[in-house]
Amino acid sequence: MRCIIIDDEPLAIDIIESYCQAIGSIEVIETFTNAIEALNFINNNTIDLVFSDIEMPNITGIELIKSLEGKVPYFIFTTAYPEYALEGFDLNAIDYLVKPIPFPRFIKAINRVKEMIKLNDSSASFNFSSAGGEIKSHEDDFIFVKSEYENLKIDINSIKLIQGLKDYLKIHSEDAKPILTLMSFREIQSKLPESTFIRVHRSYIVNVNKITSVQKNRIVIKDERIPIGESYKSMVYSRLSL
Repeated sequence: MRCIIIDDEPLAIDIIESYCQAIGSIEVIETFTNAIEALNFINNNTIDLVFSDIEMPNITGIELIKSLEGKVPYFIFTTAYPEYALEGFDLNAIDYLVKPIPFPRFIKAINRVKEMIKLNDSSASFNFSSAGGEIKSHEDDFIFVKSEYENLKIDINSIKLIQGLKDYLKIHSEDAKPILTLMSFREIQSKLPESTFIRVHRSYIVNVNKITSVQKNRIVIKDERIPIGESYKSMVYSRLSL
């Protein structure tokens, strides 16, 4: 899913961008601190979703959506002012997120977008599974990953963490040797339940059920110490209710 983020506060953009990276199936193609520049970009590019603040200089998020030409992408408003919610929904915004945005609430909003796309574009050729994974419940408790010349079956619940090593991912499981696979974080996240696996660093995904403790900027899983990236910290603390 291709999206852009519009907010006059760079920190707010960083938080939403880190949430998108953690989910894995959302591609942030551009960010804007100027709503007028964003308006021109939306009118001249194909975008699935827009995250937009409401209170911004020159033009508000509400005025922005009213100014769009042609097909309007899905909108999620992000703001510190809940009193604007009613007007936002009158414009058919998918959701309204009040800052500071908890990560579980963010996931719920993305699920709503996915459901709307399924309902409105069910006949389209675009396949979310092949594009990086849709947010869904996982009925199976296992995944297959390709390692060397075979596809290995891995018990999802046994996975402790996943580490990025250049072009490879190293999957660490309980009572099993680590497995190397030529995959991207986006691909592996599409196979895993998002309620259980979160990206905590540009090089790490962890299983929240395996966390032993959180120490300042580190997550501990048994003897493993995993760093928490600065841009992921807000999302991680929110998900863990810290």
